[in-house]
Amino acid sequence: MNDRMDAPLNEIAVFVAVAQTGSFTRAAEQIGSSKSNVGKAVQRLEARLGTRLFQRTTRAVRLTEDGETYLVAAQDALEGLREAEQQLASRRAEPSGRVRLDLPAGFGRLLLPSFALLREKHPKITLELALTDRMSDPVGEGWDVVVRIGVLPEDSELTVRKLCDLRLGLYASPDYLARRGPVNDIAALAAHDALVFRGPSGRLRPWSLRDGATVRDYAPTQPVMVVADGQALVEAALCGLGIAQIHDRVALPHLRTGRLVQLLPEYAVDGPPVHAIISLGQKMAAKTRAVVNHLAEMLRDEPA
Repeated sequence: MNDRMDAPLNEIAVFVAVAQTGSFTRAAEQIGSSKSNVGKAVQRLEARLGTRLFQRTTRAVRLTEDGETYLVAAQDALEGLREAEQQLASRRAEPSGRVRLDLPAGFGRLLLPSFALLREKHPKITLELALTDRMSDPVGEGWDVVVRIGVLPEDSELTVRKLCDLRLGLYASPDYLARRGPVNDIAALAAHDALVFRGPSGRLRPWSLRDGATVRDYAPTQPVMVVADGQALVEAALCGLGIAQIHDRVALPHLRTGRLVQLLPEYAVDGPPVHAIISLGQKMAAKTRAVVNHLAEMLRDEPA
């Protein structure tokens, strides 16, 4: 690296103080140093730049032409640093900046309306949002927060915060049930159209059903539709294409509007937890913490 471009900030600040006061003595008093240290700092800076910055006489210290040029640049640089420090301090006090958030597809659409509340509370936060069911890499892909459902991989570079627990139930649209008839027990499922989810591993996900004290897997033998997108699974059920096993929190808004009906609620099972995954750092940024806190607040209450 060229030494002329590597002047320490303290030497630049000393130079500016001398230029503004017109005196090594007054500059030393202003910055709380000695006249000797001020003089040495200016000499080192001049040596790095390869030019004289001051004309020195017994009566006055004046800037050379090169010194005047350098003073303008030095003042701009120091002012820029002061502004940056003020912005950083402001961000610590008020969450601000972009947060990259990756959510499961169906779950993300459930939370999407709540971001109006986040915007109202923290207007200086900007969200960059992705909705995907694959297991994203928070570190490698640069996500600030990745929300995922289920068992998580162990990774020392990540920190995890549990947001809520889910339950899994069977749901269908009223139109579908009107066409195909009610479902009164597990045996009746064999005569109905099944919508099945294919997980990231490529395996078809069986339905989990509670049979007394036991949880059993029920694998529809001939599903009418297989999807690898959580939101597509919900949409298929809403369209009346069949029965799907859906997370309770995702189904809840559609239950409230009557677009979905829960089948065999006594057979519903405890589902997987939902976690926020955050890349480790020296300290979680205020903007990231605000988003994670918002997600936790939105998911805190149990579905009714």
